[in-house]
Amino acid sequence: MSRSATVLRLSLAALAVTTAPATAVAQGNVLPTPVIAVDSADPVSVLVSRLDLARYKATIKGLTNFGDRRQGTKRNRDAVDWIEAQLRSYGCTNVERLTYEYNPPAPTPRPAGAMAGAMAGAMAGAAAGGAGQQRPAGPPVSAGGGRARGVRTRTGVNSDSLRQPDARLRALNAEPSVPGERQEVYCTKVGSTRPDEMYIIGGHMDGIGWGEAANDDASGSAIVMELARIFSDPAVQTDRSIRFVLWNNEETGLNGARAYVEQRAKLQGIEEPKGSGKFPEPKWLGMIQHDMMMFDHGMPNADGTMRKEQRPEADVNIEFQSSSKMAKQSAELAWFLHGANAKYATDYPAQVGPHMTNTDSGPFQDLIAAISLRENERGTQVGSGWDPHWHQPTDLFSTFGDADFKLGLNAAQTTLAGVAKLVNAVLRK
Repeated sequence: MSRSATVLRLSLAALAVTTAPATAVAQGNVLPTPVIAVDSADPVSVLVSRLDLARYKATIKGLTNFGDRRQGTKRNRDAVDWIEAQLRSYGCTNVERLTYEYNPPAPTPRPAGAMAGAMAGAMAGAAAGGAGQQRPAGPPVSAGGGRARGVRTRTGVNSDSLRQPDARLRALNAEPSVPGERQEVYCTKVGSTRPDEMYIIGGHMDGIGWGEAANDDASGSAIVMELARIFSDPAVQTDRSIRFVLWNNEETGLNGARAYVEQRAKLQGIEEPKGSGKFPEPKWLGMIQHDMMMFDHGMPNADGTMRKEQRPEADVNIEFQSSSKMAKQSAELAWFLHGANAKYATDYPAQVGPHMTNTDSGPFQDLIAAISLRENERGTQVGSGWDPHWHQPTDLFSTFGDADFKLGLNAAQTTLAGVAKLVNAVLRK
């Protein structure tokens, strides 16, 4: 058994006794008062209580000030600078950047006949009431071979600036992406007794679609930043290290996460300088990604419209990839966070699913335990149009209500509690 598996199984025992959270009942944008009280004798409970809805919303709002933060633009670079400044303001003293190149191949010219067919299809889509840049979702296929059932609506990426009615935001998002150097920011809480081992907590800061990328993925990035703030408190001591990473280039194919794996995997567990007790890249024990955390309004209606209010059975989806080389370890990590949710989350339950896909934990899934937290199942639900704001001009801070923001906050509670247990977090007097 690997050391990381041993750590996880020992920690599972610590969560054997759990308290079920209150069921989320969203009436408008108001949720019932949380029923889980702070246990001052339990450092995990105290740390979870330091998460605050207003702060979480403010962090999301801060990211949306940079528009969609599309990679390869000044607004993306400005957002990276802002994230670094925020991390430093939290007390993160070891903020670093990973630099890599992103030079996509030039698009292959289409034959004239194919271009005409594509234009005709786009015009037909627009005439039917959809955006010309969108495509029918089709029957999404899960990693296990199952197909989504029920009502499906169009999904795709909006590339039409005129579908954004806000002239200020349209102007902010107008600069096109250019190839070249990219950067992403991370900082590390260094473990006191096992600085050579760490868990990675991630979210991607770039977006597309001519909106503000509030849900995809300011909502996940804000979770990473809020956890960095809480764990960076000098009074918080952990046995193992935790790295907080804000990935770039997720929307182009997980390129930021792939660059991290390519550059850093071979450096794991190497003490530098020798005898210093410092490990620039501790051994990876697990990776936890957060991507689209807030919109769980259910399946589209029969006419393709969506309900305005959050569905009563809204929950946090914790996914692992059952076909990965580390499926067993990833499932254990997923169920461990499920237990943390049951004991420490205030409003929403969690469910575990075996079909993680299209997210920054993917490049890690054959190397270590890797999971993803989401608002919906990525393959069968998001892919079927359960989130109509995905990659659309409507992915705005103003689109979401407090019930939606609280779903993201409960995901933060889930990860914070689980990781705090895994690294044996304590509060020094």
